[in-house]
Amino acid sequence: MKPWPYPLWLAHRGAGKLAPENTLAAFRLGAGFGFRAFECDVKLSRDGEAFLLHDDTLERTSSGSGSPASQDWPELARLDAGGWHSPAYAAEPLPRFAQIAAFCQANGCALNVEIKPCPGEEARTGAAVAREAAQLWAGALPPLLSSFKPAALAAARDAEPALPRALLLDELWDDWPEVAESLGVVAIVTNWRLMDRALIERLHGRGWRALVYTVNDADVAERLVADGIDGIITDAVDRLGPQEGRRP
Repeated sequence: MKPWPYPLWLAHRGAGKLAPENTLAAFRLGAGFGFRAFECDVKLSRDGEAFLLHDDTLERTSSGSGSPASQDWPELARLDAGGWHSPAYAAEPLPRFAQIAAFCQANGCALNVEIKPCPGEEARTGAAVAREAAQLWAGALPPLLSSFKPAALAAARDAEPALPRALLLDELWDDWPEVAESLGVVAIVTNWRLMDRALIERLHGRGWRALVYTVNDADVAERLVADGIDGIITDAVDRLGPQEGRRP
């Protein structure tokens, strides 16, 4: 396999649960715990702005409501994406993808971007996120683009074929290896419960790296490291991380 340029440990949505997910505040906190790689979710506003948000609606993690795909960026930019978490983060805004790129490059951090399209927006989101990523990381280590949605990854591949891609799997559905092959992935990212030494060896045998989400237990992490895992996404940035799992 080609050398893998990404760190073993990735902070989930910035700093998981300790700060409002998918915000710059969460990235800053994760970096403070020594993380040099992050995972985040990126989708599009109605007018095509790429920004960070996990859900298909705004209610859970912002002061907004409804689908972000039906709202323009100036509306979304005014929302509070931190007050839901705790008063200390009140008025934290939704970050644009470009802001996260600037943070990561200024701090020498790698990024795994989950393309998280709203329903029906798979192709548009995949292509737009890939094009923007290629521009924002020109000349730098590019982000790893991942998605549960093959249509989004296919659009990303067609828009920017040179960017690395990974298929996300919450279950090992029929013909997933064939789909991954057709998408030209460099990695498979699974729910940690699916991953064992046999699957890691199977993935490595096909030239693919093996990553998992979301590991918050030290014993699980230790087992996966011993099995040869290439990436661990965690919420537990205060308990697990680079100092715990760094390979010799």
